[in-house]
Amino acid sequence: MKKPKRLTTEFGMPVDDDLNSMTAGPQGPVLTQDVHLIEKLAHFDRERIPERVVHAKGAGAHGYFEVTHDVTRHTRAKFLSEIGKRTEVFVRFSTVGGEKGSADSERDPRGFAVKFYTEEGNYDMVGNNTPVFFIRDPLKFPDFIHTQKRDPATNLKNADMFWDFLSLTPESIHQVTILFSDRGTPRTYRHMNGYSSHTFMWYNTDGEHFWVQLHFKTEQGIQNFTGEEADRMRGTDPDCATRDLHEDIARGEYPSWRLQVQIMTPEEAQDYRFDPFDITKVWPHADYPPMDVGRLVLNRNPENYFAEVEQAAFSPGNFVPGIGPSPDKMLQGRLFSYHDTHRHRLGPNYHLLPINAPKAAPMESYQRDGAMRSDDNGGSQPNYWPNSFGGPSPDPGLAPPSIDVSGMAARHAYVLGDVDFVQAGDLYRKVLSDEDREHLVANIVSHLGGAQRRIQLRQTALFYKADAEYGERVARGLKLESAEVERLAKMTQEQRVQATATQ
Repeated sequence: MKKPKRLTTEFGMPVDDDLNSMTAGPQGPVLTQDVHLIEKLAHFDRERIPERVVHAKGAGAHGYFEVTHDVTRHTRAKFLSEIGKRTEVFVRFSTVGGEKGSADSERDPRGFAVKFYTEEGNYDMVGNNTPVFFIRDPLKFPDFIHTQKRDPATNLKNADMFWDFLSLTPESIHQVTILFSDRGTPRTYRHMNGYSSHTFMWYNTDGEHFWVQLHFKTEQGIQNFTGEEADRMRGTDPDCATRDLHEDIARGEYPSWRLQVQIMTPEEAQDYRFDPFDITKVWPHADYPPMDVGRLVLNRNPENYFAEVEQAAFSPGNFVPGIGPSPDKMLQGRLFSYHDTHRHRLGPNYHLLPINAPKAAPMESYQRDGAMRSDDNGGSQPNYWPNSFGGPSPDPGLAPPSIDVSGMAARHAYVLGDVDFVQAGDLYRKVLSDEDREHLVANIVSHLGGAQRRIQLRQTALFYKADAEYGERVARGLKLESAEVERLAKMTQEQRVQATATQ
């Protein structure tokens, strides 16, 4: 038997674990000493030029955010400091996996990114139209996106690639269930919600901090295509969502969303029934009811698509005082990767482009030079700190509160358990209607039917673990034996992979 190849870094060092980032303790945060993670993300960020690696196809608009409820108890962010306060925003919507020329009605998550031009600098909320994601460790992200793109040999979409990865990544079951429901094909950008997905930190002037998740709820109501309608629209008008957004604003019918926030205290997070920083799970509304914060309105179209929409660059690492990161492992990876990919795509001075530059706050830093420097480059002012020539100085009073971080530096694997299937099952049983479930199963069968039988079995067993009826209906649609699917569902993931290896 041929000896299997050993995975290495780009410089030949053997890799001990390619599924779990190195973190301080099981919950993180991620450590930058994980050179394999940094190498993997940095290489991935540079795989495509010049279009975005992900979120390549998009549309955008200008508008404002207005505070409608008092949240000063929870955050010191000035743009949220008083009811009635308005902040200029730019929003970009997108499809995630497709190329720039792909259709707006593809079955795909939708990006929902908001840039707030606040008086304390730019704050970016970089989310999706789904509250969860496929994976919870950034080390898996390049691999996941590869499977959603094109086969390296044929340059065609490949169902085996798509489902092989997902069936080997059980944590994806919640997002997969959302994606293959009609929620995976929004009718327009106006008729979908936006979510931070990640957990973030809010902190107030007293130094107290809270964990929060953001929800932008569409005031136009949710509208989705069925799978058949989405397929038809791809041929009829592949730019349907882009066209709809532009024409709606041009008519003066300004789309709007209501911002709500879920809030969890640090003490509650320590004892919660699952990891609250796990992006594959939602916080149940019964435990943490969403609270109103404000209203987002889009009222102005871009004057030039390239200058504003294409060159817009959002990063979850763009914070303002009062808002910060959490130990969420996926978020920790994104804090590095987004700025890195923007520097690759737009250059080291992309922050000087008008759409990305702060509008309501001065920009004072010691970064100088680099390609496409478009201002006076700091003039004759010093380019170092500390200095005694009146250069900008740090303000210690704005430091975020400290949080306790401890644990062994290692690649801590999540232990897959029943909790990873609970929310997908609840979504199937309690949230989706009979018609929704019918469409969900039909969409899965149509797509998963293009994969090998062993992959179909492995993935269908995951559906069964979420809900027996769910798995049985997919099995019937694929003409798989329900008894075999049930048997596989009762195995561990490792046993399931071995049992289907020769199918």
